[in-house]
Parts: sequence; C-alpha cells; structure tokens
Amino acid sequence: MLLTADIGNTSITLGLFDNDALVEEYRLASDKDLSLEEYEVLLKSLFKEFKIDGCIISSVVEELTKKFKTAVDNVFKLNSIILTTKINTGVKICLDTPKEAGADRIANAAGAYVLYNHPVIVVDFGTATTFDIVNAKGEFIGGIIAPGVTLQLKALNKFTSKLPRIEVSPSNSAIGHNTNDAILSGVLRGSAAMIDGLVEQCEKELGKKAVVVATGGYSGLIANYLKRQFDFINPTLTLEGLRYLYQINKLDIVSKL
Repeated sequence: MLLTADIGNTSITLGLFDNDALVEEYRLASDKDLSLEEYEVLLKSLFKEFKIDGCIISSVVEELTKKFKTAVDNVFKLNSIILTTKINTGVKICLDTPKEAGADRIANAAGAYVLYNHPVIVVDFGTATTFDIVNAKGEFIGGIIAPGVTLQLKALNKFTSKLPRIEVSPSNSAIGHNTNDAILSGVLRGSAAMIDGLVEQCEKELGKKAVVVATGGYSGLIANYLKRQFDFINPTLTLEGLRYLYQINKLDIVSKL
C-alpha cells in the first residue's frame, strides 16, 4: 500500500492508498518538538495493520521533512520520495523561479491536472489560503497566497488590544451586531468575497472560464457565502495529487533500470 504525507504548517495529513483507492486518512499536529523516535512510534501505531510498500512526502516545514522521512523509512524499510521540483512534477511549472513552488501546491496542480478539465483553479484552505492555477495547456502557471481563516483570527487577537480570540463558526449576517459576529463576518464573508473577486480576475487573465476546485478544511463553510459556487469540493485533492506523482516517478525509476 502507498502512504502519502502532506506536512503543512499546522497539521500532517496522511493518506493510505490501496492502488487508486484512498482507504484511510489521518491527521497529526505538525509538531517540530517531537523526536524521531516519537514519530516512529506514531507511525507504527497508526499503520500496524497495514503493509506499506511506498511513500511520497510533500512538506512546507523544513524542520520536519528529514525527520519524518527518516521515521517513515526506518519503520517501513523503504526509501520514500520527497516532492521537490527535482523529480517528475507531472505538470510543467511555468513560474519565474520554479523551485519556489511549494510541494503542496505542486501536488494540488498535479491532482487538478489529471482529475479536471483545464484551465482549473484550485483554492486550498490551509494555514494560508492559496490559489494554484493550471492553464488550458495543462501548465502550472502560478497562483495567489493570502492569510487563511485561522491565521486571520489569530492575527486580529494578537495585534489588537481588545479583540478576542474566537473559534470558527457560521456567520449569520454580514452586519455583525456584536464583536464576535463582526469578526466572523469579516473573516468568513471577507474570504468568500476575496475568492469571488480573485477567481473573476484570474479568469480574465486566463481568457476563459475555469473549473474552480476547493480543498482544505474550511472549503465547505466558505462555500456558504460565495456568489459563484465551487464546481467541485475535493477534500483529498492534495493526497490524490501525491498518489499520481508517486506513480509517475516510480515508472520513471523502473524505465531507467
């Protein structure tokens, strides 16, 4: 079975694939303080009933990348693949500096490339809200990075003297009649308005209508406030992109033997 790991700033998402089927999904905290041995114990506990024979890792947390790869390799006795621009990325990366592309964004672009018509805009709700854009030629041409929902809430609390730290919950009206509702409206409805506006601007630059795909934890909640609904909500897009990238890179290795 294939283990896919997406290491983000807040959490590590693990997906277990049996051929093309995602059979298990787990989420761990991205804890830089955990030791190599502690990550090994976690992996042994989570996957004790499965035979893992391959792994691919995308990571935006440098302090965890090597540690997590070593833990995976030690526990499952394999040589996992780390997603970088040095391997087959599945799509042509047409950025000014291709090596700047985050691994999670490459996985999103690759997943969108194989699963949806082009052009396609992936909106990923993580610590940051990112747009990853594949044009009509199937090229990853770039995107957008903005503060995510939780990051906005934390920033409002940290950098003001009176605004409270609140939990995410639905915004019942655009006009907030108390502080909590005003914050929720600004963050949730504001994020939706941003997405509506940026999708429109991206399509203008692309020269045609795009398929808009959402992934990440808050995609369903933000969808409630959009003028234009997402064409697809795919919570496992990043993991599916990693599965595809593992397959094509293993084929590359086999073809070179």
